[in-house]
Amino acid sequence: MKTKRNLIQACLLGAILLQALNSGAQPVTKIAAGYHHSLFLKGDGSLWAMGDNSWGQLGDGTTNGGIYETNLPEMIVASNVTAVAGGWDHSLLLKSNGSLWGMGYNAWGALGDGATVNYLDSHTNVPEQIVASNVTAIAGGDYHSLFLKSDGSLWAMGLNQHGQLGDGGIDDLTNNPEQIVASDVTAIAAGQGFSLFLKSDGSLWAMGNNFYGQLGDGTGAYNISTNLPEEIVASNVTAIAAGGGHSLFLKSDGSLWAMGLNQHGQLGDGTYNSTNLPEEIVASNVTAIAAGVLHSLFLKSNGSLWAMGFNGYGELSDGTTDSGNYETNLPEEIVAGNVTAIAAGGEHSLFLKSDGSLWAMGDDYNGELGDGTYYNPPDPPFGVNLPELIVAGPAGFNQISVQLVSGNNVSLHYIGMAGTNYVLERSFSLSPATWVPLVTNPADAGGVLLLTNVPNKATNNFWRIRSVP
Repeated sequence: MKTKRNLIQACLLGAILLQALNSGAQPVTKIAAGYHHSLFLKGDGSLWAMGDNSWGQLGDGTTNGGIYETNLPEMIVASNVTAVAGGWDHSLLLKSNGSLWGMGYNAWGALGDGATVNYLDSHTNVPEQIVASNVTAIAGGDYHSLFLKSDGSLWAMGLNQHGQLGDGGIDDLTNNPEQIVASDVTAIAAGQGFSLFLKSDGSLWAMGNNFYGQLGDGTGAYNISTNLPEEIVASNVTAIAAGGGHSLFLKSDGSLWAMGLNQHGQLGDGTYNSTNLPEEIVASNVTAIAAGVLHSLFLKSNGSLWAMGFNGYGELSDGTTDSGNYETNLPEEIVAGNVTAIAAGGEHSLFLKSDGSLWAMGDDYNGELGDGTYYNPPDPPFGVNLPELIVAGPAGFNQISVQLVSGNNVSLHYIGMAGTNYVLERSFSLSPATWVPLVTNPADAGGVLLLTNVPNKATNNFWRIRSVP
């Protein structure tokens, strides 16, 4: 997903002093959901986790006979984490130096650390470095993992029972990363026994389990799979998501497409019939997608959150559940606006709002929502069926507050993300706007930033702040 740039404008007269108040808190910036655990990053690069930790997938150094869990977010890594991915019982993370790290279940080599396979006790409960540098993207499947390097090469490790690694083998595994595609790969997604990736020409490729038609190649039946990448769509694909037995993708025109298992309506096509070819679900304005085991989420360009599929634990968050049987086969709007990121786990969902807050819904049996409680089916309630706030965004985040100092002088207070570069720009008119960059500074570890400039006092100037690479 592309990093969203913050854009704030102000019309000011007088000498400008732009400051940020140190709130002592940072916004949540990225999220990932495993089967029964959740991960998120804050603006300072710290990694936080909650939920099931039976195999050390939280990376906090503990497990307890296969039943350890936590129902409140705990910090795992203090800084420098740039991306996270949740697998079935394992987790992956990237650091700012391009290194890949993993923790959790490793029975089939999903961590890629070269460890001897031991099906009863193969795991690590603290992050361990797998690749030292040049990793740019990560994806966690059920018992396999994918990553990209800066040269566009695709690498894979773990279980290959259905050919999900795409290396030409089947009914095998690898406990070390192996190169699958040499170049031009731009995005990856790992599902339950299958994998998807995009190339730089916008083509969609797939390999692995195709029992339900989730590869979208026009075939699909029990015991049908492919162990080499095959092209599914020739061009114009911009984003992909892999679920339990279904796949989602976006095209450059903002349309949403789906294929595979539809037993609970997770494709959102108004039926409960599976399909082995891509079908259009929404014609335009879709900007982000996420696929859980049996449910799907997507965002529209107006910041609204939509969902479809299984809702037995409230993972769609529409206020309903029915003893684990409720479902919907058409997209329904869950949140009307201000949603910026989504993640779908086994039976739970996460989303971020533009104020840097984290919200969750669905199954909480292992504490994966991070709300300090546990839900224990089959006794009602069966989960959290409305969005609940887990981590509040810092007060004033992504907002300017203006204070008159003296005469025409004002002080602007802004709270940004730690380490992010912000530019102060000026335009003398908005019709049209011609923005001229004046100064760029990075926010420090607390989100504090200081930008100064003296405009022409006799002119009404328009100002904006935005994040830059």
